[in-house]
Amino acid sequence: MTEVEEPLPRGADPRAADEPSRWGRRLRVVLTVAVLAVVGYVGGVATTSLWPITTETDNFRAAVRVTPSPFEASTVHAPTVFGDIDLHFAGLLPAPGIEARVQVKEEITDLFTRGRVDVADLTPKEGELRAAMESGLRELAVKFVGGVLLTNVLVVGLWLLGRTPQPRRRSLKVIGTATALAVAVPSLSAVTTYRSTNFAAYEATSLLGTVRSNSGMLTDIQGQAQRATPYVQNLLALSDALQREFVPAETAAEPGARFLLVSDIHGMNYYPLIQRIVEDEAITAVIDSGDMLNFGRVQEGELAGMFSAIEELGVPYVFVRGNHDALNAQDESLLRRLEQIPNVILLEPTAGEYAEANVDGVRITGFNDWRYFAEVNEDFGAQQAAAAERFATATEGWPLPDILVSHQPYALRPLDTGGLKVNGHMHSPLLDGNRIQVGTFTGGGLVNHFQVPEATGEDEETAGELVGQPYAFDILSFGTDCSVQTLTRYTYRNLVSGRPQYDNVTVINGNRVAPPAEEGRTCGADLGVSTQPIVPSQAEEG
Repeated sequence: MTEVEEPLPRGADPRAADEPSRWGRRLRVVLTVAVLAVVGYVGGVATTSLWPITTETDNFRAAVRVTPSPFEASTVHAPTVFGDIDLHFAGLLPAPGIEARVQVKEEITDLFTRGRVDVADLTPKEGELRAAMESGLRELAVKFVGGVLLTNVLVVGLWLLGRTPQPRRRSLKVIGTATALAVAVPSLSAVTTYRSTNFAAYEATSLLGTVRSNSGMLTDIQGQAQRATPYVQNLLALSDALQREFVPAETAAEPGARFLLVSDIHGMNYYPLIQRIVEDEAITAVIDSGDMLNFGRVQEGELAGMFSAIEELGVPYVFVRGNHDALNAQDESLLRRLEQIPNVILLEPTAGEYAEANVDGVRITGFNDWRYFAEVNEDFGAQQAAAAERFATATEGWPLPDILVSHQPYALRPLDTGGLKVNGHMHSPLLDGNRIQVGTFTGGGLVNHFQVPEATGEDEETAGELVGQPYAFDILSFGTDCSVQTLTRYTYRNLVSGRPQYDNVTVINGNRVAPPAEEGRTCGADLGVSTQPIVPSQAEEG
């Protein structure tokens, strides 16, 4: 049976019956525009994150992007190697957060390697900072708008695929409206929020957070090392007393060799202090496990006088590269400079070529960290595993060393050694089985990991002006039978602030950290110092 449509009552408006469907269509359009605006905004943020714009001042270069996190709304966040800066604003609307990842330009090297450093030199001038901000924000806005528009076009284009007929005119209206909405709302909130009148708070961490209350901390670095000398001499005297009192006589016999272990010097010429330790403790050789520099530039060490100070030590200086010691994976400029110093021994003088140092009968090998300053790597563990595998392959069949050195602890884990493993990098001393993790000799340098007392919850009057990281070094003693006698560990702090504070001196019996050497070996000063390349064919024969 055919259904007969009933006629409308006399005088009824035919548009009234269609009113609910029209409101439904309008609601769908509004929701579509809203969703497309949100998607477009996300696309714009993603565009600035994937392809951030670059702006710069005389000494700094920044990659700027819009922050996706809602927790950083109305905040300009600038992480730097000197600490993080957060500028908080209070506007009527929450504005998208802005992140500026700041890196130093090579021109700043001179500032940190002078005899004296003026803090004002680190601060961008008002004019150059304003110009950098204005040009950067314009470029950032263009990239953001382009990302919004491209995202909306792609989304609508994918939705139209296969649809017939295609409502192109309506689609263009939706795209235009959604793009305008996605751009206008955050732009309006940014314009009304990021004004000087809306500035709410300034926060700074690390070195930047302590410069004002410690204005003298960047001056006369070498003088600080000289002033630290009597304090460290007291620590050395304390350790000698501990050894006489508690260390068994058989392990306190005449040593065959004594090594000073240092790491993470980070551009500070504390070599006068190393010189004093070498002389007072009859050190045979210094072993440095890397991060001699801050920014991977040889000029740092040159202008600070570090290389001439190393030569003046008068004992072998055994070195492996750290991740702050180069500008890229192929940069060997520091290695080439150290190669010119007669008493320096490089355990990996160039990529993939290894050497064994024989110091008074103690065998030392190791390998460089081929990471570099400011490197970003998503698979750090695989990189270190590959470095360890290259070293293991090249030295297969070679006699196991008494000391195996590398900068990173992760690279040492899979490798075998006849005695000890030595690493730095972590800026904190640790003893893990036969692995000696050396702390930072300079407290991490001037640009690493300082914190104000308030951050620790300590009273400022008793905590000292600067907390920082502990200064640390180790003295490793081998007997004439080439077995480890003792490991003496030193930590102290607050030299930069002028208030030295004793932390700890620990004397560890050698049999706790390394097995006895094979029988028949002898170590001593009469054997001298020699180096030889580890050639794979010779390793197999060995």
